[in-house]
Amino acid sequence: MRRWLHVLALAGAATAVLAGCVQAHRADGDLIDDWAALPAPRLFVPATDACLPRLTTVVAAATYETVDCAGSHLAETVHVGTFTGPAALGARPEPGTPALRTARAECDQRAREMIGGDWHAARLTLNIALPTVAAWGAGARWFRCDLAETDSIDNTRPVNRVGSLRGALVGDNPLVHRCFDPKLIGQNLNYMAPVLCTEQHRAEFVGVYEERDMSWTEFTRGAPATHRRCMTLIAAFADVPDNAELPYRAGSIFYPPSQREWEEGDRGVRCFLWSDDRKLNRSVRGAGPEGLPVT
Repeated sequence: MRRWLHVLALAGAATAVLAGCVQAHRADGDLIDDWAALPAPRLFVPATDACLPRLTTVVAAATYETVDCAGSHLAETVHVGTFTGPAALGARPEPGTPALRTARAECDQRAREMIGGDWHAARLTLNIALPTVAAWGAGARWFRCDLAETDSIDNTRPVNRVGSLRGALVGDNPLVHRCFDPKLIGQNLNYMAPVLCTEQHRAEFVGVYEERDMSWTEFTRGAPATHRRCMTLIAAFADVPDNAELPYRAGSIFYPPSQREWEEGDRGVRCFLWSDDRKLNRSVRGAGPEGLPVT
């Protein structure tokens, strides 16, 4: 309301000044034809290639803020897309809907293009943000894709960083998952301590596979199938046969998306080689049967 009042006050002031300099205008019986048409209201759309001081799942124009990527920030917007077709009709898409899964797939692709690889392979998290319900009702149809650095593979809380993530997976980068020394409590994994691959360790990141489309409940009941998919990645990574001897060479550790990420459409499962019987002091990438022997 304040901006509308400001515009009208300026328009009135301009009229008063002009009245003192120009011959009085004769009334023509039409009270509105001398007013310039007001511009059509424009809906708020967040900027892309912008860095953010905070992460939210809903973005309101009144609280929207960007910061310089060269300074400290919490996240980076890699893409702003648009819901179209049936997805743009009806209520705002929510987790679990096909429309939001499609939007997240677009975010995923744009994030990979920006950083030069699969963000699942690094200490990164991808979030999708939507307009407020009121903005959606007014016609906003955008979705925002935000990428952030995380604390660790176990703690995916975004942390502040300095500098853009553009090209982050090109070349040697400390964000990329490599070797770990898992810490156990009994037989349960407590956390994965990252170490250099030349240091003693028992686990190594081998890759990501895309799980098929299923419910979160179905996925959580299928741990043996997830293990089997990861074992196939381990065999390819270490260049060993994917046969009955493989379980005697290595085991697996896997990290799925969170339930919220799953329901939004993320199906990327991170797989790690697990060496239960011995510690390693180098990467097993391409090691072959001699480098990863049967025990």
